[in-house]
Formats: sequence, C-alpha cells, structure tokens
Amino acid sequence: MIEDTRFSTRHGFNDAAEVEIMVRNDAPHDLRGVIIELAYDCGYGPDKLRLVLCRTLRKRPDQNNWSEYPNIDQEVRDLVDDAEWYRVYDAIEAIARDAGDPLKFERELNLYFVEAGIGWKLENSKIEARNPEVLEQAIKSAALDVQVAGSNTAYTELHEAMVDLSRRPEADITGAIQHAMAALECVVRDVTGNPKATLGELLKRYPNMIPAPLDQSIEKLWGFASEYGRHIREGRNPEYSDAQLVVGICAAAVSYLIAKKNMQ
Repeated sequence: MIEDTRFSTRHGFNDAAEVEIMVRNDAPHDLRGVIIELAYDCGYGPDKLRLVLCRTLRKRPDQNNWSEYPNIDQEVRDLVDDAEWYRVYDAIEAIARDAGDPLKFERELNLYFVEAGIGWKLENSKIEARNPEVLEQAIKSAALDVQVAGSNTAYTELHEAMVDLSRRPEADITGAIQHAMAALECVVRDVTGNPKATLGELLKRYPNMIPAPLDQSIEKLWGFASEYGRHIREGRNPEYSDAQLVVGICAAAVSYLIAKKNMQ
C-alpha cells in the first residue's frame, strides 16, 4: 500500500464538509471519470479494468484494441460513460472487489460522494444509501442499543429499513417506513411487557411512556405510517425525504425508550 503524501492529507485538511445530498438516481459525468482514475490509483491497469467492466456490464471487449494507452483506456472510459446510471454503481462494486487497495478505493470514493453531494456510500464492496450524518448516527446508535438490549427483531427491522432506503434503482420508501415503525413497535412492546398490542394501542394505554407533548408527535407518526406506509391512497405516495424523517424519528425514539428502561 502506497502512503498518501498529498498536502491535504499531511496537514489534516482532507475531512470533507458534508454537502447537501442532491444526487441519487444518477451517476454524474464527473463521477464516471473519478471511478476510472481511482481504479488506476488502486492497482488496476486498463486491460484488467476492461475485463471487470465488460463482465459487469455484459459487454464484449473490442478485439481491435491492443495497446493499453490510449486504446483500451479510451474503451473503458466509453464503457462507463455509456452505461445506465445504476449500472455504474454495479461497476463500482465490481471494481472494489478486485482492487489492489480496496480500503483506499472505498475511502477516496466515499470522500468524493460527500464532496459531490451524492447520496450513496461504498461499504465492504457494496453500494448503500448515504443519508445525512445526523440520521446515519441516529440509526447506528439505535441499532447498537437494541442489540445490547437483546431485541433481535427490532434490530432486524431497523436493518431492513436501511436496506429499503438503499434499494436500486428505486428505494422502497413504504417498506422503509413500515420497518422503522415495526422496530419502534417492537421496542415499545418490550418496554411495556405487552407482546401482542399494536403501537397505537400501547401509546394510548401508556400515556406517560413518552413525555407530553412529544407523545403526540409519535401518535401522529403512527397515523402517518398507517396512511402512507400501509394504506396508500392513489396520488399520495410518500417521498424519500418522508421515509428519512420517519426512520430518523423512530431510531431516536428507540434509543430513548431503551435508555429510559435501563434507568428504572
């Protein structure tokens, strides 16, 4: 592994400021070029990169291209430039799996995603949805809390909520809402000792479980999830940002309830 000797790294200026996420269902032109340059920096040559890309994109290598530069290099750039946006992310995963320095490839690409406002991240050679840092931390904290508390079902529901947000080419928005609310419902059942009642019933039965007036926000969230996550009306589909909000609130409520129970 070659040490990164760039000025920004040596002097600690390489922490990217989080840019508002503006890109999800797209692979911008600049990103497509960055992928190739990063692949070269992490152990690929044009010939090997062409093999990986052709295998992933289901293309046949151009037999007329023999020399790596400029012929094969131009071919790999054309392959990435011409691919559908979601196939570009397939290519990223394939490149990451065979990279000579996969950690560097992941680190540098994720840094670019943050700087460019792209709502994806690479983790363990898999592309997943990247959410605002506050939401990411809330979900990670809640997942750790339910694991420590031994609530495997709640952990699974939180994980599935994140998986649904990460689905390509379209996120499963209603699925994310349903799983997030299911995680909260599971924790509320554990806290109250009522394994069969619904979340709506438990919120009415235990009005002091969450202090007023915050309890009203959870009740309204339950109502929103019931209408938009399970019983969707024509023309009233929830948006991705709605799912982010529900998942974030549920994660925060899960951590709060577990902490409150542990203090009793």
